[in-house]
Amino acid sequence: MSQIHSPDTKMNQKQMENKNMKRITRITYPAFALLPLACFALLPTAEGKPPTLPAPKPKFVYKDSSGKKQSVEVVDKYYPKEIVEPFAKVDSRIDPKLRRAATIAEERAHAHSLSKCWHCVKEALVAAGVVKSRPQTTLAKQAGQELVNNYGFKKLPVSDPYQAPVGAVLVYGASQAAGHVEIRTQNGFVSDFVSKTPSRRPLIGVFAKT
Repeated sequence: MSQIHSPDTKMNQKQMENKNMKRITRITYPAFALLPLACFALLPTAEGKPPTLPAPKPKFVYKDSSGKKQSVEVVDKYYPKEIVEPFAKVDSRIDPKLRRAATIAEERAHAHSLSKCWHCVKEALVAAGVVKSRPQTTLAKQAGQELVNNYGFKKLPVSDPYQAPVGAVLVYGASQAAGHVEIRTQNGFVSDFVSKTPSRRPLIGVFAKT
């Protein structure tokens, strides 16, 4: 015999199903909402260690000439390509026109050497008014002697190119080549190109006009 369901019975069953669906929905949605938080909380454990903040870099604190407190980071590692040589000093006894010659040479310098170092240094010296006429020697290694004999320059007691004052003219020798000549700038050297480091050729001398 088949069972006969009255309309009231079907209505009651439908209402019960709706109530069950609502109950499941109320339970399921909060559970899904908490899932990302649970995963985030477990993430450091899964990686093996919790995230740590970088330690602050140590600093050296000092007072400058005006009494103001300054600080610099302490270098605890060796970085060959990042360490730079000290800035050149300005010697008040040297003709200030030489510093102007260094600036002019920098403004006219090329990206790379064109093998015209003495030519460009000559032009800078003339433009700055350091010399009244253009030097006549052709080889760079002859520059020092000509500047001393004809233009009032003196050879300075300096054997380290980095210790040369700003504006000084550095002359280098070479046994079978023209040599090299450059002017000391505040943070490097300049001839027909700019360089952070001096020439590797043998240094003949450092020359300047007082």
